[in-house]
Amino acid sequence: MFTIVCRRLGRLSRCGLSWLIGAALVSIGLQQAVSAAESQPAVATPRTPPAAVPKLGMNLNGPADWNTEIPFVDAFRLSRPWISQRRGEGWGKGPELDLDEHGWVKRLEEGCFAETLMMTIDGGHYPSGRYTVLYDGRGEITVSNAAKTVESTPGRMLIDVDSSKGAIFLQIRDTNPNDYIRNIRVILPGFENTYRDQPFHPAFLNRWKGVACFRFMDWMETNGSKIERWSDRPTPQSATFSKSGVALEWMIDLCNRQQADAWFCMPHLADDDYVRRFAQLVKERLDPKLRVYIEYSNEVWNSQFAQTRYSWEKAKQLQLGPAERPWEGGAMFYARRSVQIFNIWEEVFGSTDRLVRVLAWQSGNTHWMDKILLPFEDAHRSTDALAIAPYLSMNVPAEGKELRAEEVAGWSLDQVFDYMRNQSLPKSIRAIEATKGIADKYGLKMIAYEGGQHMVGIGAAVNNDRLTELLHRANADPRMADLYDKYYDAWTRGGDLFCYFASVGRWSKWGSWGIMQHYDDDPRQSPKFLSTIRWAKKWGQPFALPE
Repeated sequence: MFTIVCRRLGRLSRCGLSWLIGAALVSIGLQQAVSAAESQPAVATPRTPPAAVPKLGMNLNGPADWNTEIPFVDAFRLSRPWISQRRGEGWGKGPELDLDEHGWVKRLEEGCFAETLMMTIDGGHYPSGRYTVLYDGRGEITVSNAAKTVESTPGRMLIDVDSSKGAIFLQIRDTNPNDYIRNIRVILPGFENTYRDQPFHPAFLNRWKGVACFRFMDWMETNGSKIERWSDRPTPQSATFSKSGVALEWMIDLCNRQQADAWFCMPHLADDDYVRRFAQLVKERLDPKLRVYIEYSNEVWNSQFAQTRYSWEKAKQLQLGPAERPWEGGAMFYARRSVQIFNIWEEVFGSTDRLVRVLAWQSGNTHWMDKILLPFEDAHRSTDALAIAPYLSMNVPAEGKELRAEEVAGWSLDQVFDYMRNQSLPKSIRAIEATKGIADKYGLKMIAYEGGQHMVGIGAAVNNDRLTELLHRANADPRMADLYDKYYDAWTRGGDLFCYFASVGRWSKWGSWGIMQHYDDDPRQSPKFLSTIRWAKKWGQPFALPE
């Protein structure tokens, strides 16, 4: 099943032709893998398949100024990276900014200022009221659009925010190069006295109290990550988490507070020193009762991602697989690098007792799992879990053999749910059952790195407004809960951890991935949320169902 990159680019861009190219390459790989794969015999492991314990994990939506989950009480943590402005010229026309190692503006050229946006959320779906702005250094800060200053003293401002007006704009108009403005905090109403010790919004914590595992793929900005060395990583001192991801210290803190396992995706460019230091910090700070899921990057099978193309290049350099089919060598490199990373974590932790070493591949593509991925250099012997994304898919192209966007756009909701029940659900169940067979063969757990509905226009169909509106209505329809109930029942028959994709996030033409759309939505109005939480409670997770 082809999982579209659009759902978590989040920047509301990039889809279309790249999807078609990616789909073609996957199709070619499926057709051509057989002959080359025969040279990699599938060696069954003597390990007994572990007993499955179904449980709900959650993929958290990535850090951005338009994040509608509002996970932090300091709005500046998700501010947009600084935009350089020159007075009297167009947006973003200022010179390159002089930033320190944490991303703070050290100096401004004459006639220029630095600007950022926060809470780029429509419809008033973030708190209005009096915010507190705190900062170190000397200079001048102004706010605009949804915010106005009501009081200002050095290092502290009070601003009134009307969320119905959209985003908060904040500008550094002047800064002293010898004591430049830094450590800006924009604290939501009511949290000035507690934000240091309680950085997470209580609504966010309450919503996910009971989740078994947080998958931090998007919090780590895994797709296309530029991180190579430990010095590249985001830290608690970073000006914003929207540039390179959330600091590891904060991810660990969240897991400790929620008593949830952590799932980390190691950046595809990261060197061994980065992996080792990352593991050391986790070992030092994560509650020893909690486990760690380790995965190399994300969807290294998916040709739309930089990490996949990187794996192909590395395969060429290392002469892995047939040169004319680099995707096969890429799978081999993925298996090899994964095992190298697993071994580093095992060295740091002293054993694998707290580790779940994950190899993840395309749902339904069991030939690759069985003939290339798991047997290559006995990768399965260093692996604990085989992960897939068994989505309930309804991918609608502009023109296709089965579905056509213009035709589907005219469907009733009855027709949509007929398709989902009779086509999407059986296809997902077949992929789950086939993967379970491979996982059992190698003595591995079967887990889901992502899952949920996957109803979206693809290619040019993303611009079909009638189609988008129909799919949004389907996502909000009560019948979605019944579909999900059957879906989770199927997963229960052999599946272990299921990491839903994704937490709270606004729906768009790129997909309806959020289990709810806004932090203040009534969960009783979300059939996806209700079914998911009911399933988790059924298996003993301490979620509180909304009354």
